[in-house]
Amino acid sequence: MNRILLVRLGALGDIVHAIPVAAALRRAFPAARIDWLVSAKHRAILDLVPIIDRRLVLGTGDLGTGLGILRRRDPSPGYRDLSPGWLAAIRELRQSRYDVAIDLQGLIKSAVLARSSGAARVIGFSSRYAREGLARWFYTEAVDPGRGGLFDAGETRHVVELNLLLLGPLGVTVGKPEFPIEPVDSDVARWASEQSKGRYALVNPGAAWPNKRWPPARLAAVASALRDRHGLTSIVLWGPGEESLAQEVVAGSHGAAVLSPKTTIGDLVALSRGAALMISGDTGPTHIASAVGTPLVGIFGPTRPARNGPLSPLDVAVSRDDICKCHHRRRCTLDRMCLLDIEVDEVLSAVERRLAAGRDRG
Repeated sequence: MNRILLVRLGALGDIVHAIPVAAALRRAFPAARIDWLVSAKHRAILDLVPIIDRRLVLGTGDLGTGLGILRRRDPSPGYRDLSPGWLAAIRELRQSRYDVAIDLQGLIKSAVLARSSGAARVIGFSSRYAREGLARWFYTEAVDPGRGGLFDAGETRHVVELNLLLLGPLGVTVGKPEFPIEPVDSDVARWASEQSKGRYALVNPGAAWPNKRWPPARLAAVASALRDRHGLTSIVLWGPGEESLAQEVVAGSHGAAVLSPKTTIGDLVALSRGAALMISGDTGPTHIASAVGTPLVGIFGPTRPARNGPLSPLDVAVSRDDICKCHHRRRCTLDRMCLLDIEVDEVLSAVERRLAAGRDRG
């Protein structure tokens, strides 16, 4: 096995969940070239994964924007759009003569890209487990994990475990998933340490899906309790369009929380490594924190912790997935979203259990 292409275009948390596939391939085939096809919006996390040889960056528009090839130590600050146009992008992929392409996304678009690479073998999930069932027809080999399907209520395996099953046709078996993410030198992490005298929690109120967001006023109450009980300053994170949510948490915390500066992915990695705790819903920063070993309390509603939650057995998920009627929907279809049933005291109880457990050394 000499040349391998991974296809996972986005989103941030899903890319983090796919990193153990690259790590397992590097262990199994240490001399192979491993490339990853990713969207321009989400390539920053892969810049911190040294086991990948090349990041093939799909432009920010539609498929016709072409590919730019970003090498790990390329001195350019971004990427060059080397091949504008769909056909030119496909030609560029095919020039690499991949032995195998693995579609970790399961969309028709990602499956077409994997097949168009010209790889001799194209591996993806069966129709029951692909996000779009028709994607399966572009694979030469389809993996069916069994049970009900990707979002079936009876599926209790974590998405990381499911991703690793795609390595079965290559004869690769994996023990504990690995997340080889490089340390980052971050001014924002230094600022957080100075603000908190070295001990801080991360509070993340945002999420792309509105029904994954626990109310800012309740997060503010948790931040106040973290200061009063444990002397922890809460650093409140925010992403594009989320600053007002973060400001609400800070305003309601009675001085226990401070607003984070604007952060890069590298800043999030560094902040997470230095944090005593993170409290967040099911979103990209949560999965970065889980990958680097940050103690976590996750707040879950429309997605299941068994599938999407933190991987450490010490982490605590406060969940309403058992009563949620809007599983895997961006917006709640009811008058009251299930996350509103989670009260402050329940999250504080989870915080106490998680802090008492300490860091996962395994």
